[in-house]
Amino acid sequence: MPVPTLLAAALLVTCACGDEAAHRGATVLFASGADLQSINPLLTMHSLARQVQRYVLLTTLARYDSLLVPQPYLARSWRWSVDRRVLTFRLRTDVRWHDGTPTTARDVVWTLQAARDPATGYPRFAELQTLASVAALDDSTVELRFTRPAGDFPFVLTDLAILPAYLLDSVPHARLREAAWNVNPVGNGPFRFVTHEPNRRWVFARNPDFPADMGGPPQVERFIVVVVDEPMVKLSALASGELDFAGISPQHVAFVRRHSGLAVREYPMVLPYGLVFNTRRPPFNDRRARVAVALAIDRQEIVDGYLFGLATVADGPVPPGLPWYVAPPHLPVAPDSARRLVAALGSGSPLSFELLTVGSGEGALEQMLQARLNAVGFKVTIRQLENSTFLSRVFGPRHDFTAAVAGISGDPGLGFLRSLDSVTGIAIPADPVLAQRVFADQLPVVWLYHARGVQAMNSRVRGVYMDIRGELPTVAAWRVTP
Repeated sequence: MPVPTLLAAALLVTCACGDEAAHRGATVLFASGADLQSINPLLTMHSLARQVQRYVLLTTLARYDSLLVPQPYLARSWRWSVDRRVLTFRLRTDVRWHDGTPTTARDVVWTLQAARDPATGYPRFAELQTLASVAALDDSTVELRFTRPAGDFPFVLTDLAILPAYLLDSVPHARLREAAWNVNPVGNGPFRFVTHEPNRRWVFARNPDFPADMGGPPQVERFIVVVVDEPMVKLSALASGELDFAGISPQHVAFVRRHSGLAVREYPMVLPYGLVFNTRRPPFNDRRARVAVALAIDRQEIVDGYLFGLATVADGPVPPGLPWYVAPPHLPVAPDSARRLVAALGSGSPLSFELLTVGSGEGALEQMLQARLNAVGFKVTIRQLENSTFLSRVFGPRHDFTAAVAGISGDPGLGFLRSLDSVTGIAIPADPVLAQRVFADQLPVVWLYHARGVQAMNSRVRGVYMDIRGELPTVAAWRVTP
């Protein structure tokens, strides 16, 4: 049985043979390289999971348009006090949870209170540190008070999807990872949850009751996230019509563009990749070791040879063009200087460390890094892990790693910078300009490249627009042609 047919059989999708896309009709299959980690927005850093939360299953108070201007969504309006210390939201009254319960101010208050409680472990907790209080003035009015005057609209409020308080408020914040809601979620977004098979698929169905002036019911009947981690399996399934969307490797772009039934969507992302250090452990508790790594790596070589030009070299964590971008100093490729630093630190012996990464294949990027670093006196051992294990070891509370290759899922408000504070062990200021200066000076991460999104898609799906917000901002408007 060929690989694509194995995929269809294993996932028990809506058809089993023949022209798979035609048999599926208005069901769209979207491939993810790993399971979504958690459907609970308080608990996940997974980039696709966060998009599913805010564009598929749930709603946020506000959402960005394509120009990154926040627009009303669950909140129909908001206003600031004169001193910009109080932000008052007026909520829509026609949004219901999928079991028929109205969405109210109580849900917003509970979600924000849980997010600002350290016991919850919300990844963007630091962005809520200036939020002094949140209160429901009535069922459709929420008041946020800040400890100091706020500047722009808080970016975190466009990212954090609101949760149903009536289903979660009996769960202690420290035990939210055990909540029954996480495996049988009730949402209020354009799609309803149907089922989840761990490490296989998430199934969502059209919500026929979604308000018309929020976009109305989706055009597709079902949206299914399929877990497929092997690049060649994804490519074969795309070509046979068993998948509608899949992120593809740069080396496969030319093949997809030659295929008459497929198209490529390329789009900017806030997704810097870097070599992340745990500065609590040797050798990277010494800044000189981090500098040596930075000087040894040829990032242009990575962009050209590994990514086929579908990325840009990163000197810092923020791609140019975003608000608060600060141009970082350029780090040259200087292996001789790196070799002298390593020799001084190791007293003539190699500096050994384990490099964690995600995957089960050949790890071409990691091998390029290993070769460059070994050449200047490091001794690098590559350890490939399954995605959830990798996330737990690197981003979990123990930070059980020395160095890791990671893509850091970012946001236009740059709140993701502060989240690297506990990961690296280097204090990162809340101010995004100051944070970039700390990254440039202390090098807790050697940034490699700014990734671009590259999705292959079946041309039968129309209305698809992907941009810096991600792959799914227009998912409710996608439509399928016969």
